[in-house]
Order: sequence, then structure tokens, then C-alpha cells
Amino acid sequence: MKLLDWYIAKKYISTFLFAIAILAAISCVIDYSEKVEDFVSRKAPVQAILWYYINFIPYIVNFLFPLFVFIATVFFTSKLAGRSEIIAILATGTDYRRFLKPYVIVGSGLVFISLLANHFVVPYANHNRIAFEKKYYKNVIAYSDHNVHLKISATEYIYLENYDFVSNMGYRFSYEKIDGITLKEKLMADRISFDSVKKEWVLYNVTHRYNNGLNERLQMQPEARAHYSFTLKDLVQDLDSKDAMTTPRLLTYIQQEKLRGRETLNALYIELHRRTATPFACFILTIMGVCIASTKKRGGGGVHLAIGILVSAVFFMITQFSSILSTKAGFSPFLATWIPNVLFSGIAYILYKKQIK
Repeated sequence: MKLLDWYIAKKYISTFLFAIAILAAISCVIDYSEKVEDFVSRKAPVQAILWYYINFIPYIVNFLFPLFVFIATVFFTSKLAGRSEIIAILATGTDYRRFLKPYVIVGSGLVFISLLANHFVVPYANHNRIAFEKKYYKNVIAYSDHNVHLKISATEYIYLENYDFVSNMGYRFSYEKIDGITLKEKLMADRISFDSVKKEWVLYNVTHRYNNGLNERLQMQPEARAHYSFTLKDLVQDLDSKDAMTTPRLLTYIQQEKLRGRETLNALYIELHRRTATPFACFILTIMGVCIASTKKRGGGGVHLAIGILVSAVFFMITQFSSILSTKAGFSPFLATWIPNVLFSGIAYILYKKQIK
């Protein structure tokens, strides 16, 4: 790193931090204005609100991290181009590849920071943020998902039409034990409730069928008690909770949900792959930003900034579209998270080759 490299790196970092500070502050103000009525009505303590926004900042910064990187790169590089500093640098015989060196070094550092934050730091902040929102902002969940199907072990399956958490009562419950392709046992109950003291399920109007080859037995009871390896929490899949899990915990949770046969696994895989894909997007957008803004244009930095905002909007649109395509249409989560990076890598390479020529 030469003196000129340090000059560019300092400009890059200072502009990036300034963009983070401004946009984070604006985001906090907007979020507070939307939720202040709920905070007042639910009597949220001032200390809890302050702690919430301390944890909200890492969340919003992480969400807009690629945008911060790209806009900062375009903004300060456009300033350098507007003052003819880039022309002066290249006029000394400096190769364009050499000019990119400080961008590559700082961009790589931001990728490393973003990777660490995505996998470990931000999930911890999200855990505190989501806990606060559930207590002082979001409504308490009153009902489970409809038509819940769960695989609770290698041979056991349950079905529940829905569960009312207010009255602690579920409806149309069935339990099946299957050995290979043979149905060994099936239980059906009109209603089911959870005894939180004894940690067991209470079933009403039970029909229990046992199957042992040619020997079958049918048992009917007005009430029965049983222990099953699922809890009330398992009846509702809170997709927000995936944001509050570190990557090792998320991997364990995915395996657990896969065993249970959840239909929303792609949403979990999207979150897992996004934590790695987003940091690398920062590096790609850095190279794109330099190539876009390093040429002096009529209209000055405003033109570069407008192009930067447009490119950022397109990037986020493609990212959201591919994610929805995966969660709703079954598209590969890995491809959904990496396709935007691949597309923009191609664009960055074209812009880079154009600048070299």
C-alpha cells in the first residue's frame, strides 16, 4: 500500500461509514415513527426501546450493506473523477489494474467483516430485536398454522387441523406409526390439549387402532393421555426466528425441520446461503462502482449517483424475485441466492474490460 493507496482507502472507508451513519439514523427514525403508538400503548420502557434500537442498527445495516458499499464507492470515486484526480493518476503511467488495488483490498476487508457479522453477530442482535417486537409490537399468536403435518420421529407422524392457543385446544388430531409401508398404529381424536403441569397431551373422543399383521384391535375412549415428541412451539413455524440463529444453530434447525417434513425449508436455505452470498455481492458492487464512476461525465457526480441508485434497485429487485421464486415455486435456494451475484459479476467484468481499453 503506497501513499496514494492509503488516500483512496481512507476516502472509501470514511464515505462508507458516513453513508452507514446517515441511512441507519434515517431508518431508526422511520421505524420509530411507525411503532411509537404501539410502544406507548404497551408501555415499553425507555431503556428497552433504546436497547431495541441498538440491536436494530446491525439488522438494518446488514440488510442494506451492499447498497452502502456501492453508493459509497460511486460517490467518492465520482468526486475523484470530477476533480480530475483519476486522470492525473493514470497519466503518470499507472495501470488501471494497479489503480483498483486499494478498492480490492478494502472491498475484501468488508467482505470478511460482512461474513463474520452475517453468520454470528447479526443473528445475536436479531434475537434481542425480535424478542422486543414480540413483547411490545407484534400481536401474540392465537392460532397455529392450518393443516399441520409433522414427522416427529423416523416412524411417527402427526396431523392437526389447527390449534387455538388462547383456549389451549386443538382440533382433528391424528397420530400414525408406520413401519416401512405398514401402518402399525393410528390414533384419531376430535380434540387435543396440552397439560403444561404434567407435560403431556390430553386427547378427547379417541379412536385408537392397532395393527399387528392379521390381528387388528380397535379401542375407543372418551379421554386419554399420551406423551408425544412435539410441543406447542412446533405447531407454529416462526420464520422470523431463522434470522436470530447463528449459522451452526440454523444448520441444526434445518435438519430438525427436514426430519419433520416442513414445506417451508426453502426459506431456511435461502437465509443460510444469503449469509455468504451477500458479502461477496459487496465485492462485486465495489468493482462495478469504480468502473462506473471513474470516468468523468458531463453532469458530474449526480449522473454517477443516479446510475448507482438505479443499479442498486435492479440488484435488490433481482435478489427479491429469485428468493420469492425459490420459496413459492421450489426453485433451488442456492441458485436463487447466487444468481444475482453471477449476473452482476458478468456486468462488472464487461465494465472492467471496457475501462482497461
